[in-house]
Amino acid sequence: MSDYNDKKIRQVLIVGGGTAGWIAAAALAHIYNHADLNIRLVESQEIGTVGVGEATVPHIRYFNARLGLDERDFMKRTRATFKLGNEFRDWGRKGTAYAHPFGAFGESAAGVGFHHHWLRARQKGLASDIGDYSLSVQMMKKARFSLPVSDPQSVLSTFSYAYQFDAYLYAAYLRAYSEARGVVRTEGKVTGVDQHPETGYVTAIQLASGERIEADLFIDCTGFRGLLIEQTLKTGYEDWSHWLPNDRAWAVTCDIRDGHLPLTRNTARESGWQWRIPLQHRLGNGYVHASAFIGEQAALDTLMGNLEAPPLNEPKLLKFVTGKRKKQWHKNVVAIGLSSGFLEPLESTSIHLVQLSVTHLVDMFPDKDFRDEDRDEYNRIMHREYTRVRDFLILHYHATERADSDYWNYCRTMRIPDSLSYEMELFRQRAVVVNYQQRFFLEPSWLAVYFGQGIMPEACDPLTARLSDAELSALMTRTKSRIDQAVEAMPDNRAFLEAYCPGTAVAERIMS
Repeated sequence: MSDYNDKKIRQVLIVGGGTAGWIAAAALAHIYNHADLNIRLVESQEIGTVGVGEATVPHIRYFNARLGLDERDFMKRTRATFKLGNEFRDWGRKGTAYAHPFGAFGESAAGVGFHHHWLRARQKGLASDIGDYSLSVQMMKKARFSLPVSDPQSVLSTFSYAYQFDAYLYAAYLRAYSEARGVVRTEGKVTGVDQHPETGYVTAIQLASGERIEADLFIDCTGFRGLLIEQTLKTGYEDWSHWLPNDRAWAVTCDIRDGHLPLTRNTARESGWQWRIPLQHRLGNGYVHASAFIGEQAALDTLMGNLEAPPLNEPKLLKFVTGKRKKQWHKNVVAIGLSSGFLEPLESTSIHLVQLSVTHLVDMFPDKDFRDEDRDEYNRIMHREYTRVRDFLILHYHATERADSDYWNYCRTMRIPDSLSYEMELFRQRAVVVNYQQRFFLEPSWLAVYFGQGIMPEACDPLTARLSDAELSALMTRTKSRIDQAVEAMPDNRAFLEAYCPGTAVAERIMS
């Protein structure tokens, strides 16, 4: 029997930097710090990075915490702001708006979920908008912020938060973290890839400098082109553009003139949607659209015509095909980030999927045997994660009453995946949200989009009858009052941010 140490992975090579590459490097460096594992990252300044993914979801807080990052230092260095959720304008119908919060709607009562009681109360004229019963929604509306608490008896435990930051600065921050833990960065452009003549495994990459770099495990972070996973291994791609037809995005930054709101705003346009992401020092903007329904220049004109301040840079056009690799781990190559697939940033999932990929790779970390069982399980898990996010994104487009353009007519009438069709029908009939084990978007997220875009169930849980009309009315009043009082006691979001983690630009305003 051979020594186990002979099979240990000794060399990991991350090809490509950017946010995905340095997230992978930081996580591996943290987990294997001082272990017998050499981690090297190759990137080229010539190629550059996409740099989107400036808005995130709450899971990033736990990822950062596992790395031991100090939140205030991280926020200061990445010019980060707090994010309580996403605001959607003009999605269900033009002129309407709703929020998808990182938090709950009310609390269960009499053994029944709050939204069932709300549906019954609404039918009887005893309830206002569902957002009135969410602490995070009200915090977003009134631009207030405070950190959540762990006491389950407090209403301040019913919400969470994420960040909005400069993705380039986040990558630089993680680069410094990684290099301090032994990761070696090499500047260079890949000109060739060597493979084993029998197995097809990648054995080394060739750089323009003439250097040849060998490794046991390769992590492909080369963006949409997928240098290793696709151009070399020909893994194949699942195209989901028939459900998510957007394939272009113009991106540009401008100054902030409408306040530092603790939210990402997504406004539906004629052939796509526009994002608004406030950082401490600037505003990120973009128009995600479908080239089959609008030309690039018309899309750019739409974006520039809806900026709240003059642009700070030249607009950048991104082209993509929504979908994922058929295998995100193939042979001895694991694709992470845009090389593994792309789901538009409607719900700010890009960085989360990167961090999820790295987490599962650590869980399934191979030895030199590269067992099929490890790869198959990793691919199964990531396929599940991508398809569940996919279905949630499709819901936003399909659950609409808009008929003012060919784009929205297509989205409203298109055939959707059977998995989503099943979930929507179950909700329409009984107000039941399907809760799969280890699901990323939980019940409050689905409720926000269902209700926000006008999908109202035919019936609710009959056990709501346990409460009399008077008790039902009292539940609504008590829940709303408790939330209103908590929000009124909170500081302004900008004031909290400037006191908690002033970045350079913010600090200069304070001192002036």
